[in-house]
Amino acid sequence: MTAKSSVTAIVVFDIDGVVRDVGNSYRRALADTVEHFTNTAYRPTPKDIDQLKSEGIWNNDWEASQELIYRYFESQGQTRRELQLNYNAIVTFFQSRYRGTDPENWDGYICNEPLLLQPSYLQELTGSGISWGFFSGATRASATYVLHKRLGLQSPVLIAMEDAPGKPDPTGLFTTIEQLENQVNNTSPIIYVGDTVADMYTVRKAREIHPQRTWLGVGVLPPHVQATAADSHAYSQTLLAAGAAIVLTNVQELNPVTIAELLLEMGKLG
Repeated sequence: MTAKSSVTAIVVFDIDGVVRDVGNSYRRALADTVEHFTNTAYRPTPKDIDQLKSEGIWNNDWEASQELIYRYFESQGQTRRELQLNYNAIVTFFQSRYRGTDPENWDGYICNEPLLLQPSYLQELTGSGISWGFFSGATRASATYVLHKRLGLQSPVLIAMEDAPGKPDPTGLFTTIEQLENQVNNTSPIIYVGDTVADMYTVRKAREIHPQRTWLGVGVLPPHVQATAADSHAYSQTLLAAGAAIVLTNVQELNPVTIAELLLEMGKLG
């Protein structure tokens, strides 16, 4: 990263919906899973999934799959106690779609995820004295796949699913920052970039625990909501209501100039 004296901010990125487009991978696997375990009776739409995630506690797509399965059967008059879903079976089926059926050479939906940022963007941040890392609810293997294999990053700071409680618990965000602060000072403003309500709630909880630091939540519209202006607007309003300081259409819009403007507005720069 950069010298301690030149750092102006720390930016921590979520991965899914920010670094990679998961509309046809994670979300497709989620829909496949719900459809399978409801015996093809119900396949959630993208809006169904967004509505669930807007509750702010369903960042884990395995748990989100299970919840949508339960809710479908509840709508049919059954109870959760009667159903007793096998969570491990749900995870296994989900992974068979997302990673694929070959445990060594993945051949699932993950192989075709479009990237939403380029390494040159991260180099631009570094060159401007901005330190960066990743905090994601994705598994470490999945996150490493995109960061190492797809983006070519050698040893980025990464806190993944196995490393911390799920969002909106800010523990993983704190751990990411602690690792970055081996290289920077501990007064730098912190920006967390995410695409869900849970991401914005994570920032709010971090601010409650450490009010002496400057915390900014930056929302990014995932590609699947950008098909229409109405969907984009509605999703933006949801993120703003959850605490986002700004909502962007692509993460690379959060360039050094935009970061400086955000911090200047907060009175934390210059």
